[in-house]
Amino acid sequence: MRVEGDNMVPRGNETDDEVVLDTTSFEQAQQRQKQLVIGYALTTKKKKSFLQPKLEVLARQKGISFVSIDQEKPLSEQGPFDVVLHKLLGNAWHEVIEDYQQKHPEVTVLDPPGAIQRIYNRQSMLQGIADLNLAECDGMICVPKQMVVLKDTTSSANEVEEAGLKFPLVAKPLLVDGTAKSHQLFLAYDRLSLAELEPPLVLQEFVNHGGVLFKVFVVGDVIRVVRRFSLPNVSNIEKSKVAGVFQFPRVSSAAASVDKSDLDPRVAELPPNPLLEGLVRELRSRLGLRLFNIDIIREHGSKDVFYVIDINYFPGYGKMPDYEQVFIDFFLSLAQAKLNKR
Repeated sequence: MRVEGDNMVPRGNETDDEVVLDTTSFEQAQQRQKQLVIGYALTTKKKKSFLQPKLEVLARQKGISFVSIDQEKPLSEQGPFDVVLHKLLGNAWHEVIEDYQQKHPEVTVLDPPGAIQRIYNRQSMLQGIADLNLAECDGMICVPKQMVVLKDTTSSANEVEEAGLKFPLVAKPLLVDGTAKSHQLFLAYDRLSLAELEPPLVLQEFVNHGGVLFKVFVVGDVIRVVRRFSLPNVSNIEKSKVAGVFQFPRVSSAAASVDKSDLDPRVAELPPNPLLEGLVRELRSRLGLRLFNIDIIREHGSKDVFYVIDINYFPGYGKMPDYEQVFIDFFLSLAQAKLNKR
């Protein structure tokens, strides 16, 4: 497994479970094999952001072709595919993919719908993370205290106190359904402001983190870390004087990069490689996913206490530096692994 931060060179050591490519032998084998065909079923927005010209050029150079899946036709009648890459919502599509997996076990599906479904729900998304065995990984991984509000936000104030949550609270839509609304976040400063929120949602304690967020992109065995600006710390004075609900800006966008900013190293220093490697290894195993990202913050005033606040399936990889080459290597590793099995 490799960890790379921002535009830095890989800093971690490859582990035994990483697929190491023998480029020469693969290119010779490739000449004897058919082209690697990747069928994709993506939204228009995802297709535009992911299938960039550079990715397609690199793919052609390595004998990889991308073929659009026609959602109006039976999937089994299309192809043949070596890999199916998808990010579509809805039970109907999930049933199509699951049926296809059963009938075509030789095809690599990225990723199984059942595994994806878990992180589309913010109630189940972070379950079990605090219990991961990361004792020897140079840090501690936590999750913020949170509770779910399904119906009445007006009466949820008492439940917040009973659950031991302290204001301010981050309010997030319960379901991640791909819409812009599902990514709208709010900061509630007091009990009365909860009535302004629209359920179903998750209320999560806000953790001061120095205004920096770490987006940890995962592509198979590769980890790439990018720093983004986030919300500033909330002082005790602000907690006592501010009331109401405030909408988050899109703090994790590519435009919010901190690469060229003069930040305190204690805030901007990347999480330690052993911690990221251990976390990703555990999550890959538990979630059964190979394409995802983790949003992590460092507790303000701490060097090694980190909080996982979100997990996203097939995120906006276009925001990840050099994502094109990372994906080409990933696809080739899938092909190499299949050849090795033969």
